[in-house]
Amino acid sequence: MSEIKAPKGTRDIFAPEVHKWQYLEAAIHAYYRKFLYQEIRTPIFEHSELFSRGIGSETEVVQKEMYTFRDKADRSLTLRPENTASVVRAAIENNLFEIMAPLRFYYIGPMFRYDKPQKGRYRQFQQFGIEVFADDSPQVDAEVIFAAVDFLKKVGIVQLQLDLNSVGCPQCRPAYLQLLRQAAHAEEKRLCPDCQRKIAGNPLRIFDCKQPGCADASRAFPLIGDHLCGECRDHFAAVREALSWMNVPFHLEPRLVRGLDYYTKTAFEVTSGQLGAQNALLGGGRYNSLIRELGGPDMAGIGFAAGMERIILHLERLAAPQPRILFVAYQDPQWLAHAVQLAQALREEGYPVAVDYQGRNLKKQFKKADRLAAAFTLVLAEDEVRSGTVSVKDMASQEQSKIPLKDLNAWLKKNY
Repeated sequence: MSEIKAPKGTRDIFAPEVHKWQYLEAAIHAYYRKFLYQEIRTPIFEHSELFSRGIGSETEVVQKEMYTFRDKADRSLTLRPENTASVVRAAIENNLFEIMAPLRFYYIGPMFRYDKPQKGRYRQFQQFGIEVFADDSPQVDAEVIFAAVDFLKKVGIVQLQLDLNSVGCPQCRPAYLQLLRQAAHAEEKRLCPDCQRKIAGNPLRIFDCKQPGCADASRAFPLIGDHLCGECRDHFAAVREALSWMNVPFHLEPRLVRGLDYYTKTAFEVTSGQLGAQNALLGGGRYNSLIRELGGPDMAGIGFAAGMERIILHLERLAAPQPRILFVAYQDPQWLAHAVQLAQALREEGYPVAVDYQGRNLKKQFKKADRLAAAFTLVLAEDEVRSGTVSVKDMASQEQSKIPLKDLNAWLKKNY
C-alpha cells in the first residue's frame, strides 16, 4: 500500500514551531483590539460567484488559482483565496452596516490558492488582516497602514519598506486604462502570453509581472499617478501627510498595483529586507466600490492582508516565548494518586504540568522531565506525602528545596 502524505502545498505544524504561531496569534488579538477591531470568522468555502464578482473574473486568482468544486446539489463552491470579499458578504448578509457602522474587523485563518509552493507561501496558507468600512477619510488609510507597519515592528521585524501608490478610482481610471492599453499594444511582442491577455482585461496587472521582458517594456508605460482626478490627488496627498504625522516612512512606487480588481485610490505593500526574493509580508488598500458591487450599500472600505508564514520565518530568528513546564514525579506508584491531584491543582492555577503515569522509577522520570525541558520537577515521596510538603528541583541549577504544599503556589509565582 502506498504511503499517504499531505497534499502538495500543505504542511503540518507542531512543536516547537507551533509555539511561534501561538505567540503571533496572541499578539494579533492583543494589538488590534487596541484599535477597536472586532474579530470575525467567516466560512472556509463560499459560493464561487462571490470571488468572481468581488475579486474580478479576469484576475490571476480567479482564472488560475482558485480551488473550485461542485457540491452534491451541483452548486459551485470555492475554498476562499482571500477574505475581504467574505467579510463584506458577512456584513451585508447580517445587516451589520445598519447596526454597527462604522465597522472594524480583524481575522485570522487559512486561505487556499493553487499556485507554485515557495518559501513562506503554500497552497493552504495562513493570513491575518483588518477591514474598515464606512470611513472614506484619508486619515483612516494612514491609520490602517500604521497598524500594519507598527505591528510588524512590535513582533520584532525591523528591516521594513512601505511602498505606496494610488490606483485611481472609477472616475479617472478608465481614461488612463485606455492610454495604458495603447502603450501595451505598442509593446505587445515584448510581453509574455499572460500579459498579452491582460491588455484587454486588466492592463494594470502587467506592472506586477516579474518576466524580464514585461518589466522592461512596462517602464515606458504611462503612470496612473500622472492621470489621477482631483479627488484622488487630494486624497493621496492627505494620506501621505497623515503618515508623516504618525512618523511612518514610505517609498512612492508609481508602478505598485494590487492583484485584485476591487482596489481604488490608496494601495500599499510592506516588504522585508530579510527574506530575499519572496519578501512581501503584507499588502492592501482601499476598495470603495466592492461593497456596492456585492449588493451592499454604497460604502467605502479599506484593509490589508498579511502572510503569516513569512512572518513566522522572521520569528525563527527571534526568541519567541516557550511555555515553562512543571513535571510532577513520584517515588513509588502508591503515590501516583497524590501526583495526579497535585498536577490538577497546579493546572487550575494556570501552570502547564506533565505527569508520567507509567510508574517508572525516579531516574527515568527525571530523564523525561529533561526531554520536556521542564523548569521544575516536583517530587512526591513518603516523607513529603506524610508531612504535606513537596520537593522542588530546579532543573537548570539542580538545586532542590522542600516547600509546604500550602505555600507552593506563592513560591511558584515568585520563582516560576
